[in-house]
Amino acid sequence: MTEEPRLSAREMIERLEPALSRARRVRAVTSLLSGLSGTAFLTALWGGEPGPLPGRTQVMFALLTVVCLAWAGYGGWLLMCRVPLFATDRVVAAWIALAASLATTAALAALAVQRGTGLGPVLAVGGLFVPATLVLAVLAHARRRALLRRARELTRPPMSGN
Repeated sequence: MTEEPRLSAREMIERLEPALSRARRVRAVTSLLSGLSGTAFLTALWGGEPGPLPGRTQVMFALLTVVCLAWAGYGGWLLMCRVPLFATDRVVAAWIALAASLATTAALAALAVQRGTGLGPVLAVGGLFVPATLVLAVLAHARRRALLRRARELTRPPMSGN
């Protein structure tokens, strides 16, 4: 027989994922680098214009820069977390993706209407991305709920028998 101490359910949960898995680290670094490089590219492009840009162009540059900064912030946050996340990272990523899809579709639709260039293509592409990101958000929330329910089950004191 082995003389290893038995861990309580709470100790088991705390040891589930004290450090990032390789896949999560790759995802975090990819998000961080993509966000930072996108921000650098957009800032260089925006600042390198020879003259003043129209207001709606500046709004689009700002929107895309904020999206890139959100992904960079997400990657940095994920790298800094050293506790079990219980799929919180998936929920955050899904909400960033949904917000970016909605904002980009709305801004492009407004531009298409203003220019009179046709709303169909914008709504067709937005009609693919927005529902896809919404499904990802719903699935992420469901996964998180399931993990938290399981954690509660494991930490619940055992019921005494008859």
